[in-house]
Amino acid sequence: MKKVKYLFILFLVALNIQSASAQSHEFAWWYRFEGANKEIGMPAKGEKRVVFFGNSITEYWPYKHGDWFKENNILGRGIGGQTTYQFLLRFYDDCINLKPSIVVINGAINDIAENTGPYNEQHTFDNICSMVEMARQNGITVILTSILPAHAFNWHPGIEDPMGKVRRLNELIQAYAKKNGITYVDYFSAMVSDNNLRMREDLADDGVHPNEKGYEIMEAMILPVVNKFRNKK
Repeated sequence: MKKVKYLFILFLVALNIQSASAQSHEFAWWYRFEGANKEIGMPAKGEKRVVFFGNSITEYWPYKHGDWFKENNILGRGIGGQTTYQFLLRFYDDCINLKPSIVVINGAINDIAENTGPYNEQHTFDNICSMVEMARQNGITVILTSILPAHAFNWHPGIEDPMGKVRRLNELIQAYAKKNGITYVDYFSAMVSDNNLRMREDLADDGVHPNEKGYEIMEAMILPVVNKFRNKK
């Protein structure tokens, strides 16, 4: 009887390990763009491919303005809910291996929202710096963008001082970009409310994710920067 009980316990342990392993293996959600990445293949001769890399703010963008992405030959590689820890794990699959000329990185709002655990500003900043270094080592021009304003998260209410955390991390990113000769695009200043407490109400329905008007502002800011690098010989 004891032997049966012991074997049963071993079975449960093995099952839990297998389950945990499966969950951790897909922590980065590599499968999300696996098929699309294989289908798209390598850039054509002379093509200067652009990847927008991020979370739901990037993921929803092509759904709202798909023609803009097609017309400007931009690939959206955003996955909703992701933090920079997940970004870093899939950065090879969803950016570097696609051989882009340019990558635009926008993220970290979900780190502040604590989607994958307590927020650690230094770790999040280090994740962003690591992606930049990986891209540059592979000959990819990096454009860093600010985190958008957000005063609260309806999926994680109770997070303290989101706007303060956004501002401080933006300051770190901007200073890092300036020190390392990286272009920084400041969406935050263009989209923050007059009282500096939240995103402008006309630009987002939930205070976090841009609506069509919000994306139009972002497009007007980012496209000239992307084209500046594309037009370089």
